Amino acid sequence: MLHIGAHLSSSKGFEKMGKDALFIKADTFQFFTRNPQGGKAKDINAPDVQKFLEISNQNHFAPIVAHAPYTLNPCSDNLKTREFAELVFNDDLKRMEYVPFNYYNFHPGSHVGQGTDVAIEMISTLLNKVLTPKQSTMVLLETMSGKGSEVGSTFEELKEIMGRVECQDKIGVCMDTCHVYSAGYDIKEDLDGVLEKFDNIIGLEKLKAIHLNDSKTPFASHKDRHEKIGEGSLGAEALIKFVNHPLLKHLPFVLETPNDLKGWASEIEFLRANFND
Repeated sequence: MLHIGAHLSSSKGFEKMGKDALFIKADTFQFFTRNPQGGKAKDINAPDVQKFLEISNQNHFAPIVAHAPYTLNPCSDNLKTREFAELVFNDDLKRMEYVPFNYYNFHPGSHVGQGTDVAIEMISTLLNKVLTPKQSTMVLLETMSGKGSEVGSTFEELKEIMGRVECQDKIGVCMDTCHVYSAGYDIKEDLDGVLEKFDNIIGLEKLKAIHLNDSKTPFASHKDRHEKIGEGSLGAEALIKFVNHPLLKHLPFVLETPNDLKGWASEIEFLRANFND
């Protein structure tokens, strides 16, 4: 079974996201925990969450993915920015316990000139502050495209961060197809080779979710520009092979393509039609 969804608006709460997921024939979804540019999150509405949990259970949803705000940068050279990252991380993980046993995805951050080694130490230090053995949420490091001073565009960098984390059972990876292709991992022509490299460096057991996006920019461009399925440099054929790969097909896939509900519904219908169960 193909577990697939899209990045839905969280502005009207969990029940609405659950209903939107059903509308597009999805069985998972992603949402921002708060405004993607940061700021205070809305208070949790317990009855709303309960209605979503009923939808999720009745429709056998795969794990859903919460996305941290883009402004969360644990390796900034600005102390206040790092303190904000810790504050948001702690708050979001507490809130995620209302929808237990799901995923919290974040961009590792940008070192803004301090260097990758310094950044890796800062990121892992934050993770060791916020992760606890009792939490049900698994935190996912997202693979990045490598623009500017981004950290996490190589499997080696992700391994270095994860290797320093004490709660190993609470940390994993979300692979973004646009990002890895743009970072120089050729999932179009050599998917098996890329997955073998990931397995040798990080371990495929740590790969927990996929952002399924085509790319507006060419291979190894180090740009982060998502495109609709089949309209970018990756193309439909490569993404169909991706969702059907025996090492990947069991994972939850989330569309972050530049689309609306009807557009995502069409993409999901297309991918399901080309999925070999």
